[in-house]
Amino acid sequence: MVVEESMTKPIATSETEVIEADVAIVGAGLAGSLARAVLARAGYRVVLIDKRSIPPDEFRVEKLAGRQIDSLRRLGFIDDVKAIAAPYDRVLNIRNGRLVDIGVGRSYGVSYANLVNMARGLTPDQSGFLLDQVTNVSCSEDRQQLTLVSGKRVVSRLVILATGMANALGHGLGMRRQMLAARHSVSFGFTIARPDNAPFDFDALTCYGKQAADGVDYLSLFPMSGGMRANLFMFRDPTDPIMRELRRDTRQTLLRLMPGLETYLGDFQVVGQVQNWVMDLTVTEGHLQPGVVLIGDAFQTNCPAAGTGVGRLLVDVERLCMDYVPRWLETDGMGTDKIAQFYSDHDKLAADQHSLHLARYREALTSNTDVRWTMQRKLHFLRRMVTHQVDRIHPGWVMRVRSALR
Repeated sequence: MVVEESMTKPIATSETEVIEADVAIVGAGLAGSLARAVLARAGYRVVLIDKRSIPPDEFRVEKLAGRQIDSLRRLGFIDDVKAIAAPYDRVLNIRNGRLVDIGVGRSYGVSYANLVNMARGLTPDQSGFLLDQVTNVSCSEDRQQLTLVSGKRVVSRLVILATGMANALGHGLGMRRQMLAARHSVSFGFTIARPDNAPFDFDALTCYGKQAADGVDYLSLFPMSGGMRANLFMFRDPTDPIMRELRRDTRQTLLRLMPGLETYLGDFQVVGQVQNWVMDLTVTEGHLQPGVVLIGDAFQTNCPAAGTGVGRLLVDVERLCMDYVPRWLETDGMGTDKIAQFYSDHDKLAADQHSLHLARYREALTSNTDVRWTMQRKLHFLRRMVTHQVDRIHPGWVMRVRSALR
């Protein structure tokens, strides 16, 4: 990538009132920090703005697997993730105390705060990181202007909003959140340990809910640097008394909700804080505007049980920062004709649509009690159990069939 000379001048010092950049990124979470790393590596002047020097210890992304790992490899950051994450290769999948199947494939467990710190550290030159808060964004087809709490101004060719579910800046530009499903799901995150920190008898384990009336999708147990991490995903009213019970007596409530789980866990205790998260499904409207583009949760939120959030985020970063932004900066202007190219990108559209489809599917498969979904739930687990048994008798059979169908 050849960067124009005008794009390689050093960023103005902190004493300068106006800071000029090619790209200004608002939000130094995972999306914003990765976007900055990709663009800075290509030689562009990037300013990353966030009001927090230390990322909050939020219950968000904690597992990476499959296509997410492929995306990180294409972005060139997989070794950085490996350095901070706990790997595992086998997942026991159980339901009502019975083995459903065994998942095989490299996955990683990592806390969100550690993941964000890793992403922030991908850009060694920290002069382009502003510990500040944006109060106003003014966009046009040429230059964009950001006003900061400190009184400084940032002028850039493009603004990337990576502000997660915070919508104040987008709202000021006339963007609105469309509610697709209010209080769609509830998630709990906590850490468990055996007495004397004895190891568990599995690398990782997923326990699925027994019946639709419970509204429990699954409990995922996997290793992280702090111990065996537990993520519980439910489709129930967040005001249901079971939520309070899960926070007050997590262990006993969990065992009551998931018959057969204690056989696999043995004696264990919940250690540390129990975090929980209520998720709305939303998508932003009025987003097609000159000079500004939204990525990750700032554009569309995701169902945590579907596990598509980080995948969508990585697609956004990869397509925007490795394809569109370099091409946009080669020519004058930053009108909606350019911005629309990103929002209509085939890979982005596919990731966004898949995320919404899987969110609705997991909710229906978990909690819908009509005849169709009751039968589909039974067939879903029966098919998995039969496939697993056949593959035990004829090792590699499943992989050969899947390869033939591609």
